[in-house]
Amino acid sequence: MAEPINLNKARKARAAKEAKREAAENRVRFGRVKSEKAASKLEADRVKRALDQTRRED
Repeated sequence: MAEPINLNKARKARAAKEAKREAAENRVRFGRVKSEKAASKLEADRVKRALDQTRRED
């Protein structure tokens, strides 16, 4: 026979696992120094300009 589990503990463990995953994503997204953010913004602007320059007008 299977061992009974406490559903409250299982729910809280699942919530804690989700919170840790979200925290890891936020560390990657927001845990950067100012120079890294500026470099990312410059790169995104460069890519946007390159895309706009190659757009065809009909």
